[in-house]
Amino acid sequence: MDLSELDGFLAGLVAGPEVVPQEEWLAEVWDNEEPDYADEEEQEAVEQALADRYAAIEAGLDANPLAYTAILWQDEAGTTVAEDWAAGCMQAVTLRANAWQPALADEDASVLLIPIASLAGMTLPAGERGGQAMSDEALDGLMQDAEQVLPVCILGLRRFWQERAADKKMVRH
Repeated sequence: MDLSELDGFLAGLVAGPEVVPQEEWLAEVWDNEEPDYADEEEQEAVEQALADRYAAIEAGLDANPLAYTAILWQDEAGTTVAEDWAAGCMQAVTLRANAWQPALADEDASVLLIPIASLAGMTLPAGERGGQAMSDEALDGLMQDAEQVLPVCILGLRRFWQERAADKKMVRH
């Protein structure tokens, strides 16, 4: 994963319906291959940096006002590129696809996933994209506003799952 994709992946994990164990998501980060560390110290430093970013995303999403900023890169022309971030986020969703079903079935929550999924779809070859959920004009606008839109979408998804969890606790008592 590049840095932007990793950030989207971690944001998707943080915003998701259940905690994914670090060992499981680390395997995804390394594409289920064994990373080639120089030594144990380097492994600990890299894994701590990933855990720190996860915690920073969590704290940024829980801050009021929102303090999470997505790590997006810019191309040579200075255009912000958000597709990698979105692809990483959607990869986190696929780790718990069944658990995400209530968000897909909820009108408000699904609207928050559409911009992310639409951007992620841009990373696929044209023949594999399927039908677009957004018009080309809306997608262009989304790409221009991704720095503002993506953190708000992730925050909304995190709140959706937090509210569901709170509702379940109230029902049990």
